[in-house]
Amino acid sequence: MENNSTMRTGQRDPAWVRWTLTGLAVLLLTVLVIVPVVNVFVQAFSDGVAAYWSYLVADPDTRHAILLTLLVAPVAVLLNTLFGIAAAWLIARYRFPGRTLLTTLIDLPFSVSPVVAGLVFVLLFGLQGYLGPWLRDHNIRIIFAIPGIVLVTTFVTFPFVARELIPVMEEVGPEEELAALTLGATPWQIFWYVTLPNIKWGLLYGVILCNARAMGEFGAVYVVSGHIAGHTDTMPLRVEKLFQEFNMPASFALASVLTLLALVTLGIKTYLERKVRAELRK
Repeated sequence: MENNSTMRTGQRDPAWVRWTLTGLAVLLLTVLVIVPVVNVFVQAFSDGVAAYWSYLVADPDTRHAILLTLLVAPVAVLLNTLFGIAAAWLIARYRFPGRTLLTTLIDLPFSVSPVVAGLVFVLLFGLQGYLGPWLRDHNIRIIFAIPGIVLVTTFVTFPFVARELIPVMEEVGPEEELAALTLGATPWQIFWYVTLPNIKWGLLYGVILCNARAMGEFGAVYVVSGHIAGHTDTMPLRVEKLFQEFNMPASFALASVLTLLALVTLGIKTYLERKVRAELRK
């Protein structure tokens, strides 16, 4: 025991190394994260609370951008939740040719620039794209309209739920589901009473990350939306437009809403991580 204690003590870094690294970490965190976040709220409330509120609700274009974001993000999250559960079930429970390729394709949005992703959808659904003439003949608008925003937002948030659920389902294994099937449970009963309780924390974690990414998406939405004020501007696009118009207080006011959403997401994420660790210790 004494030898092990001596060895651990000898392997510890000197105090000045630990304090230097800790100080650098705190300094970088302060400069890159804390100061910008605090500055956003300081600038947002620079004209007072009443002006801050009016920047968010009095301007019809800003109000529409908030409502559009609150429409697009839940739809994208719902689609990716359904796909993520189905894809995780398929990949974790079955072995089939092309399984590795499918897993790689799920990760594709992580490696493709959002701007490139938006351009792909323009080349596919735009007036000069492959499906453009057919869509025009049937009076269907995707590019420069809400469906296009939903599509690209769903694409860039594609992997979050699936990639969170695949390792969870592989770790849990199919034994409990097979036991329920043997006892006569229907597929829906198996999913609701067996699978879902086992994957609930991973599912919530993926949904939270997916929602945060959907609300903050800029590049892909910028390409397909046409950034038309009062029609296809989401919150990030509206922030950029207000900034370009040198309307700094209004720009920071709307940016503070996105920042607050990010902080809430971080808080929920931390809570879920604690819950998971608490369950693992039981």
